[in-house]
Amino acid sequence: MSVFKGIHGAVVAHLGELIVRGDVAPGAALDPLRLEKDLGVSRTVVREALRVLAAKGMVDARPKRGTIVRPREEWALLDADVLGWQAQNRADDAFLADLAEVRDIVEPAGARLAATRRTDADLAALRAALDGMADPDASVDGVVEADLTFHHALLAAAHNALLRQLEQVIATGLRARDLLVHSGGPRGDSAPAHRGVPSHRAVLDAVTRGDADGAERAVRDLLAEADRDVRAITSGKEPE
Repeated sequence: MSVFKGIHGAVVAHLGELIVRGDVAPGAALDPLRLEKDLGVSRTVVREALRVLAAKGMVDARPKRGTIVRPREEWALLDADVLGWQAQNRADDAFLADLAEVRDIVEPAGARLAATRRTDADLAALRAALDGMADPDASVDGVVEADLTFHHALLAAAHNALLRQLEQVIATGLRARDLLVHSGGPRGDSAPAHRGVPSHRAVLDAVTRGDADGAERAVRDLLAEADRDVRAITSGKEPE
């Protein structure tokens, strides 16, 4: 979530989303005077917003050319705001695919470590999150938050400080996937909100047993299920 508030934060988010959606293409110029007029804000607000986007690698001020949008590969793609703006752009299938690949690399390894390092407190956190997912009275938003909490607890149980730094990537990908699937994608009808409980329970059971191989397999199965759900929704089919 962005740390910027008020008008400043709104302008940063608006411009960031424009760039992510491709409304302003790489190499195109952003005219500060035009932005002031279109957005109804001061020159100072626009200048500061562009400075923030420059720090994120999204724009670059060039002599005689003004402020230019940079190519996506030059953006700070792990920045929390940039991740969030891309996740909101549901048409960006490439971004969802990239996130799925990162999860495939990180989470099975994290589960292996969790199975051998988890504490009683870690297991309690995982169980509480799973209970939240399984609650028959939970809303879709409640299930999404419980799912995020489960994966947060799983990485925390690995007790690796550097691995925890990847949590923002995992959380962004998971939230984008959950909201897409549980809202039914482009058609708008909801997928069953609790259908992922058995696969998550398999992960918890393996971690509880201290079974590193089993935990890795269970996470890989869970991620394969998630990938099938996203593919089904984006193709206009029902999740299996």
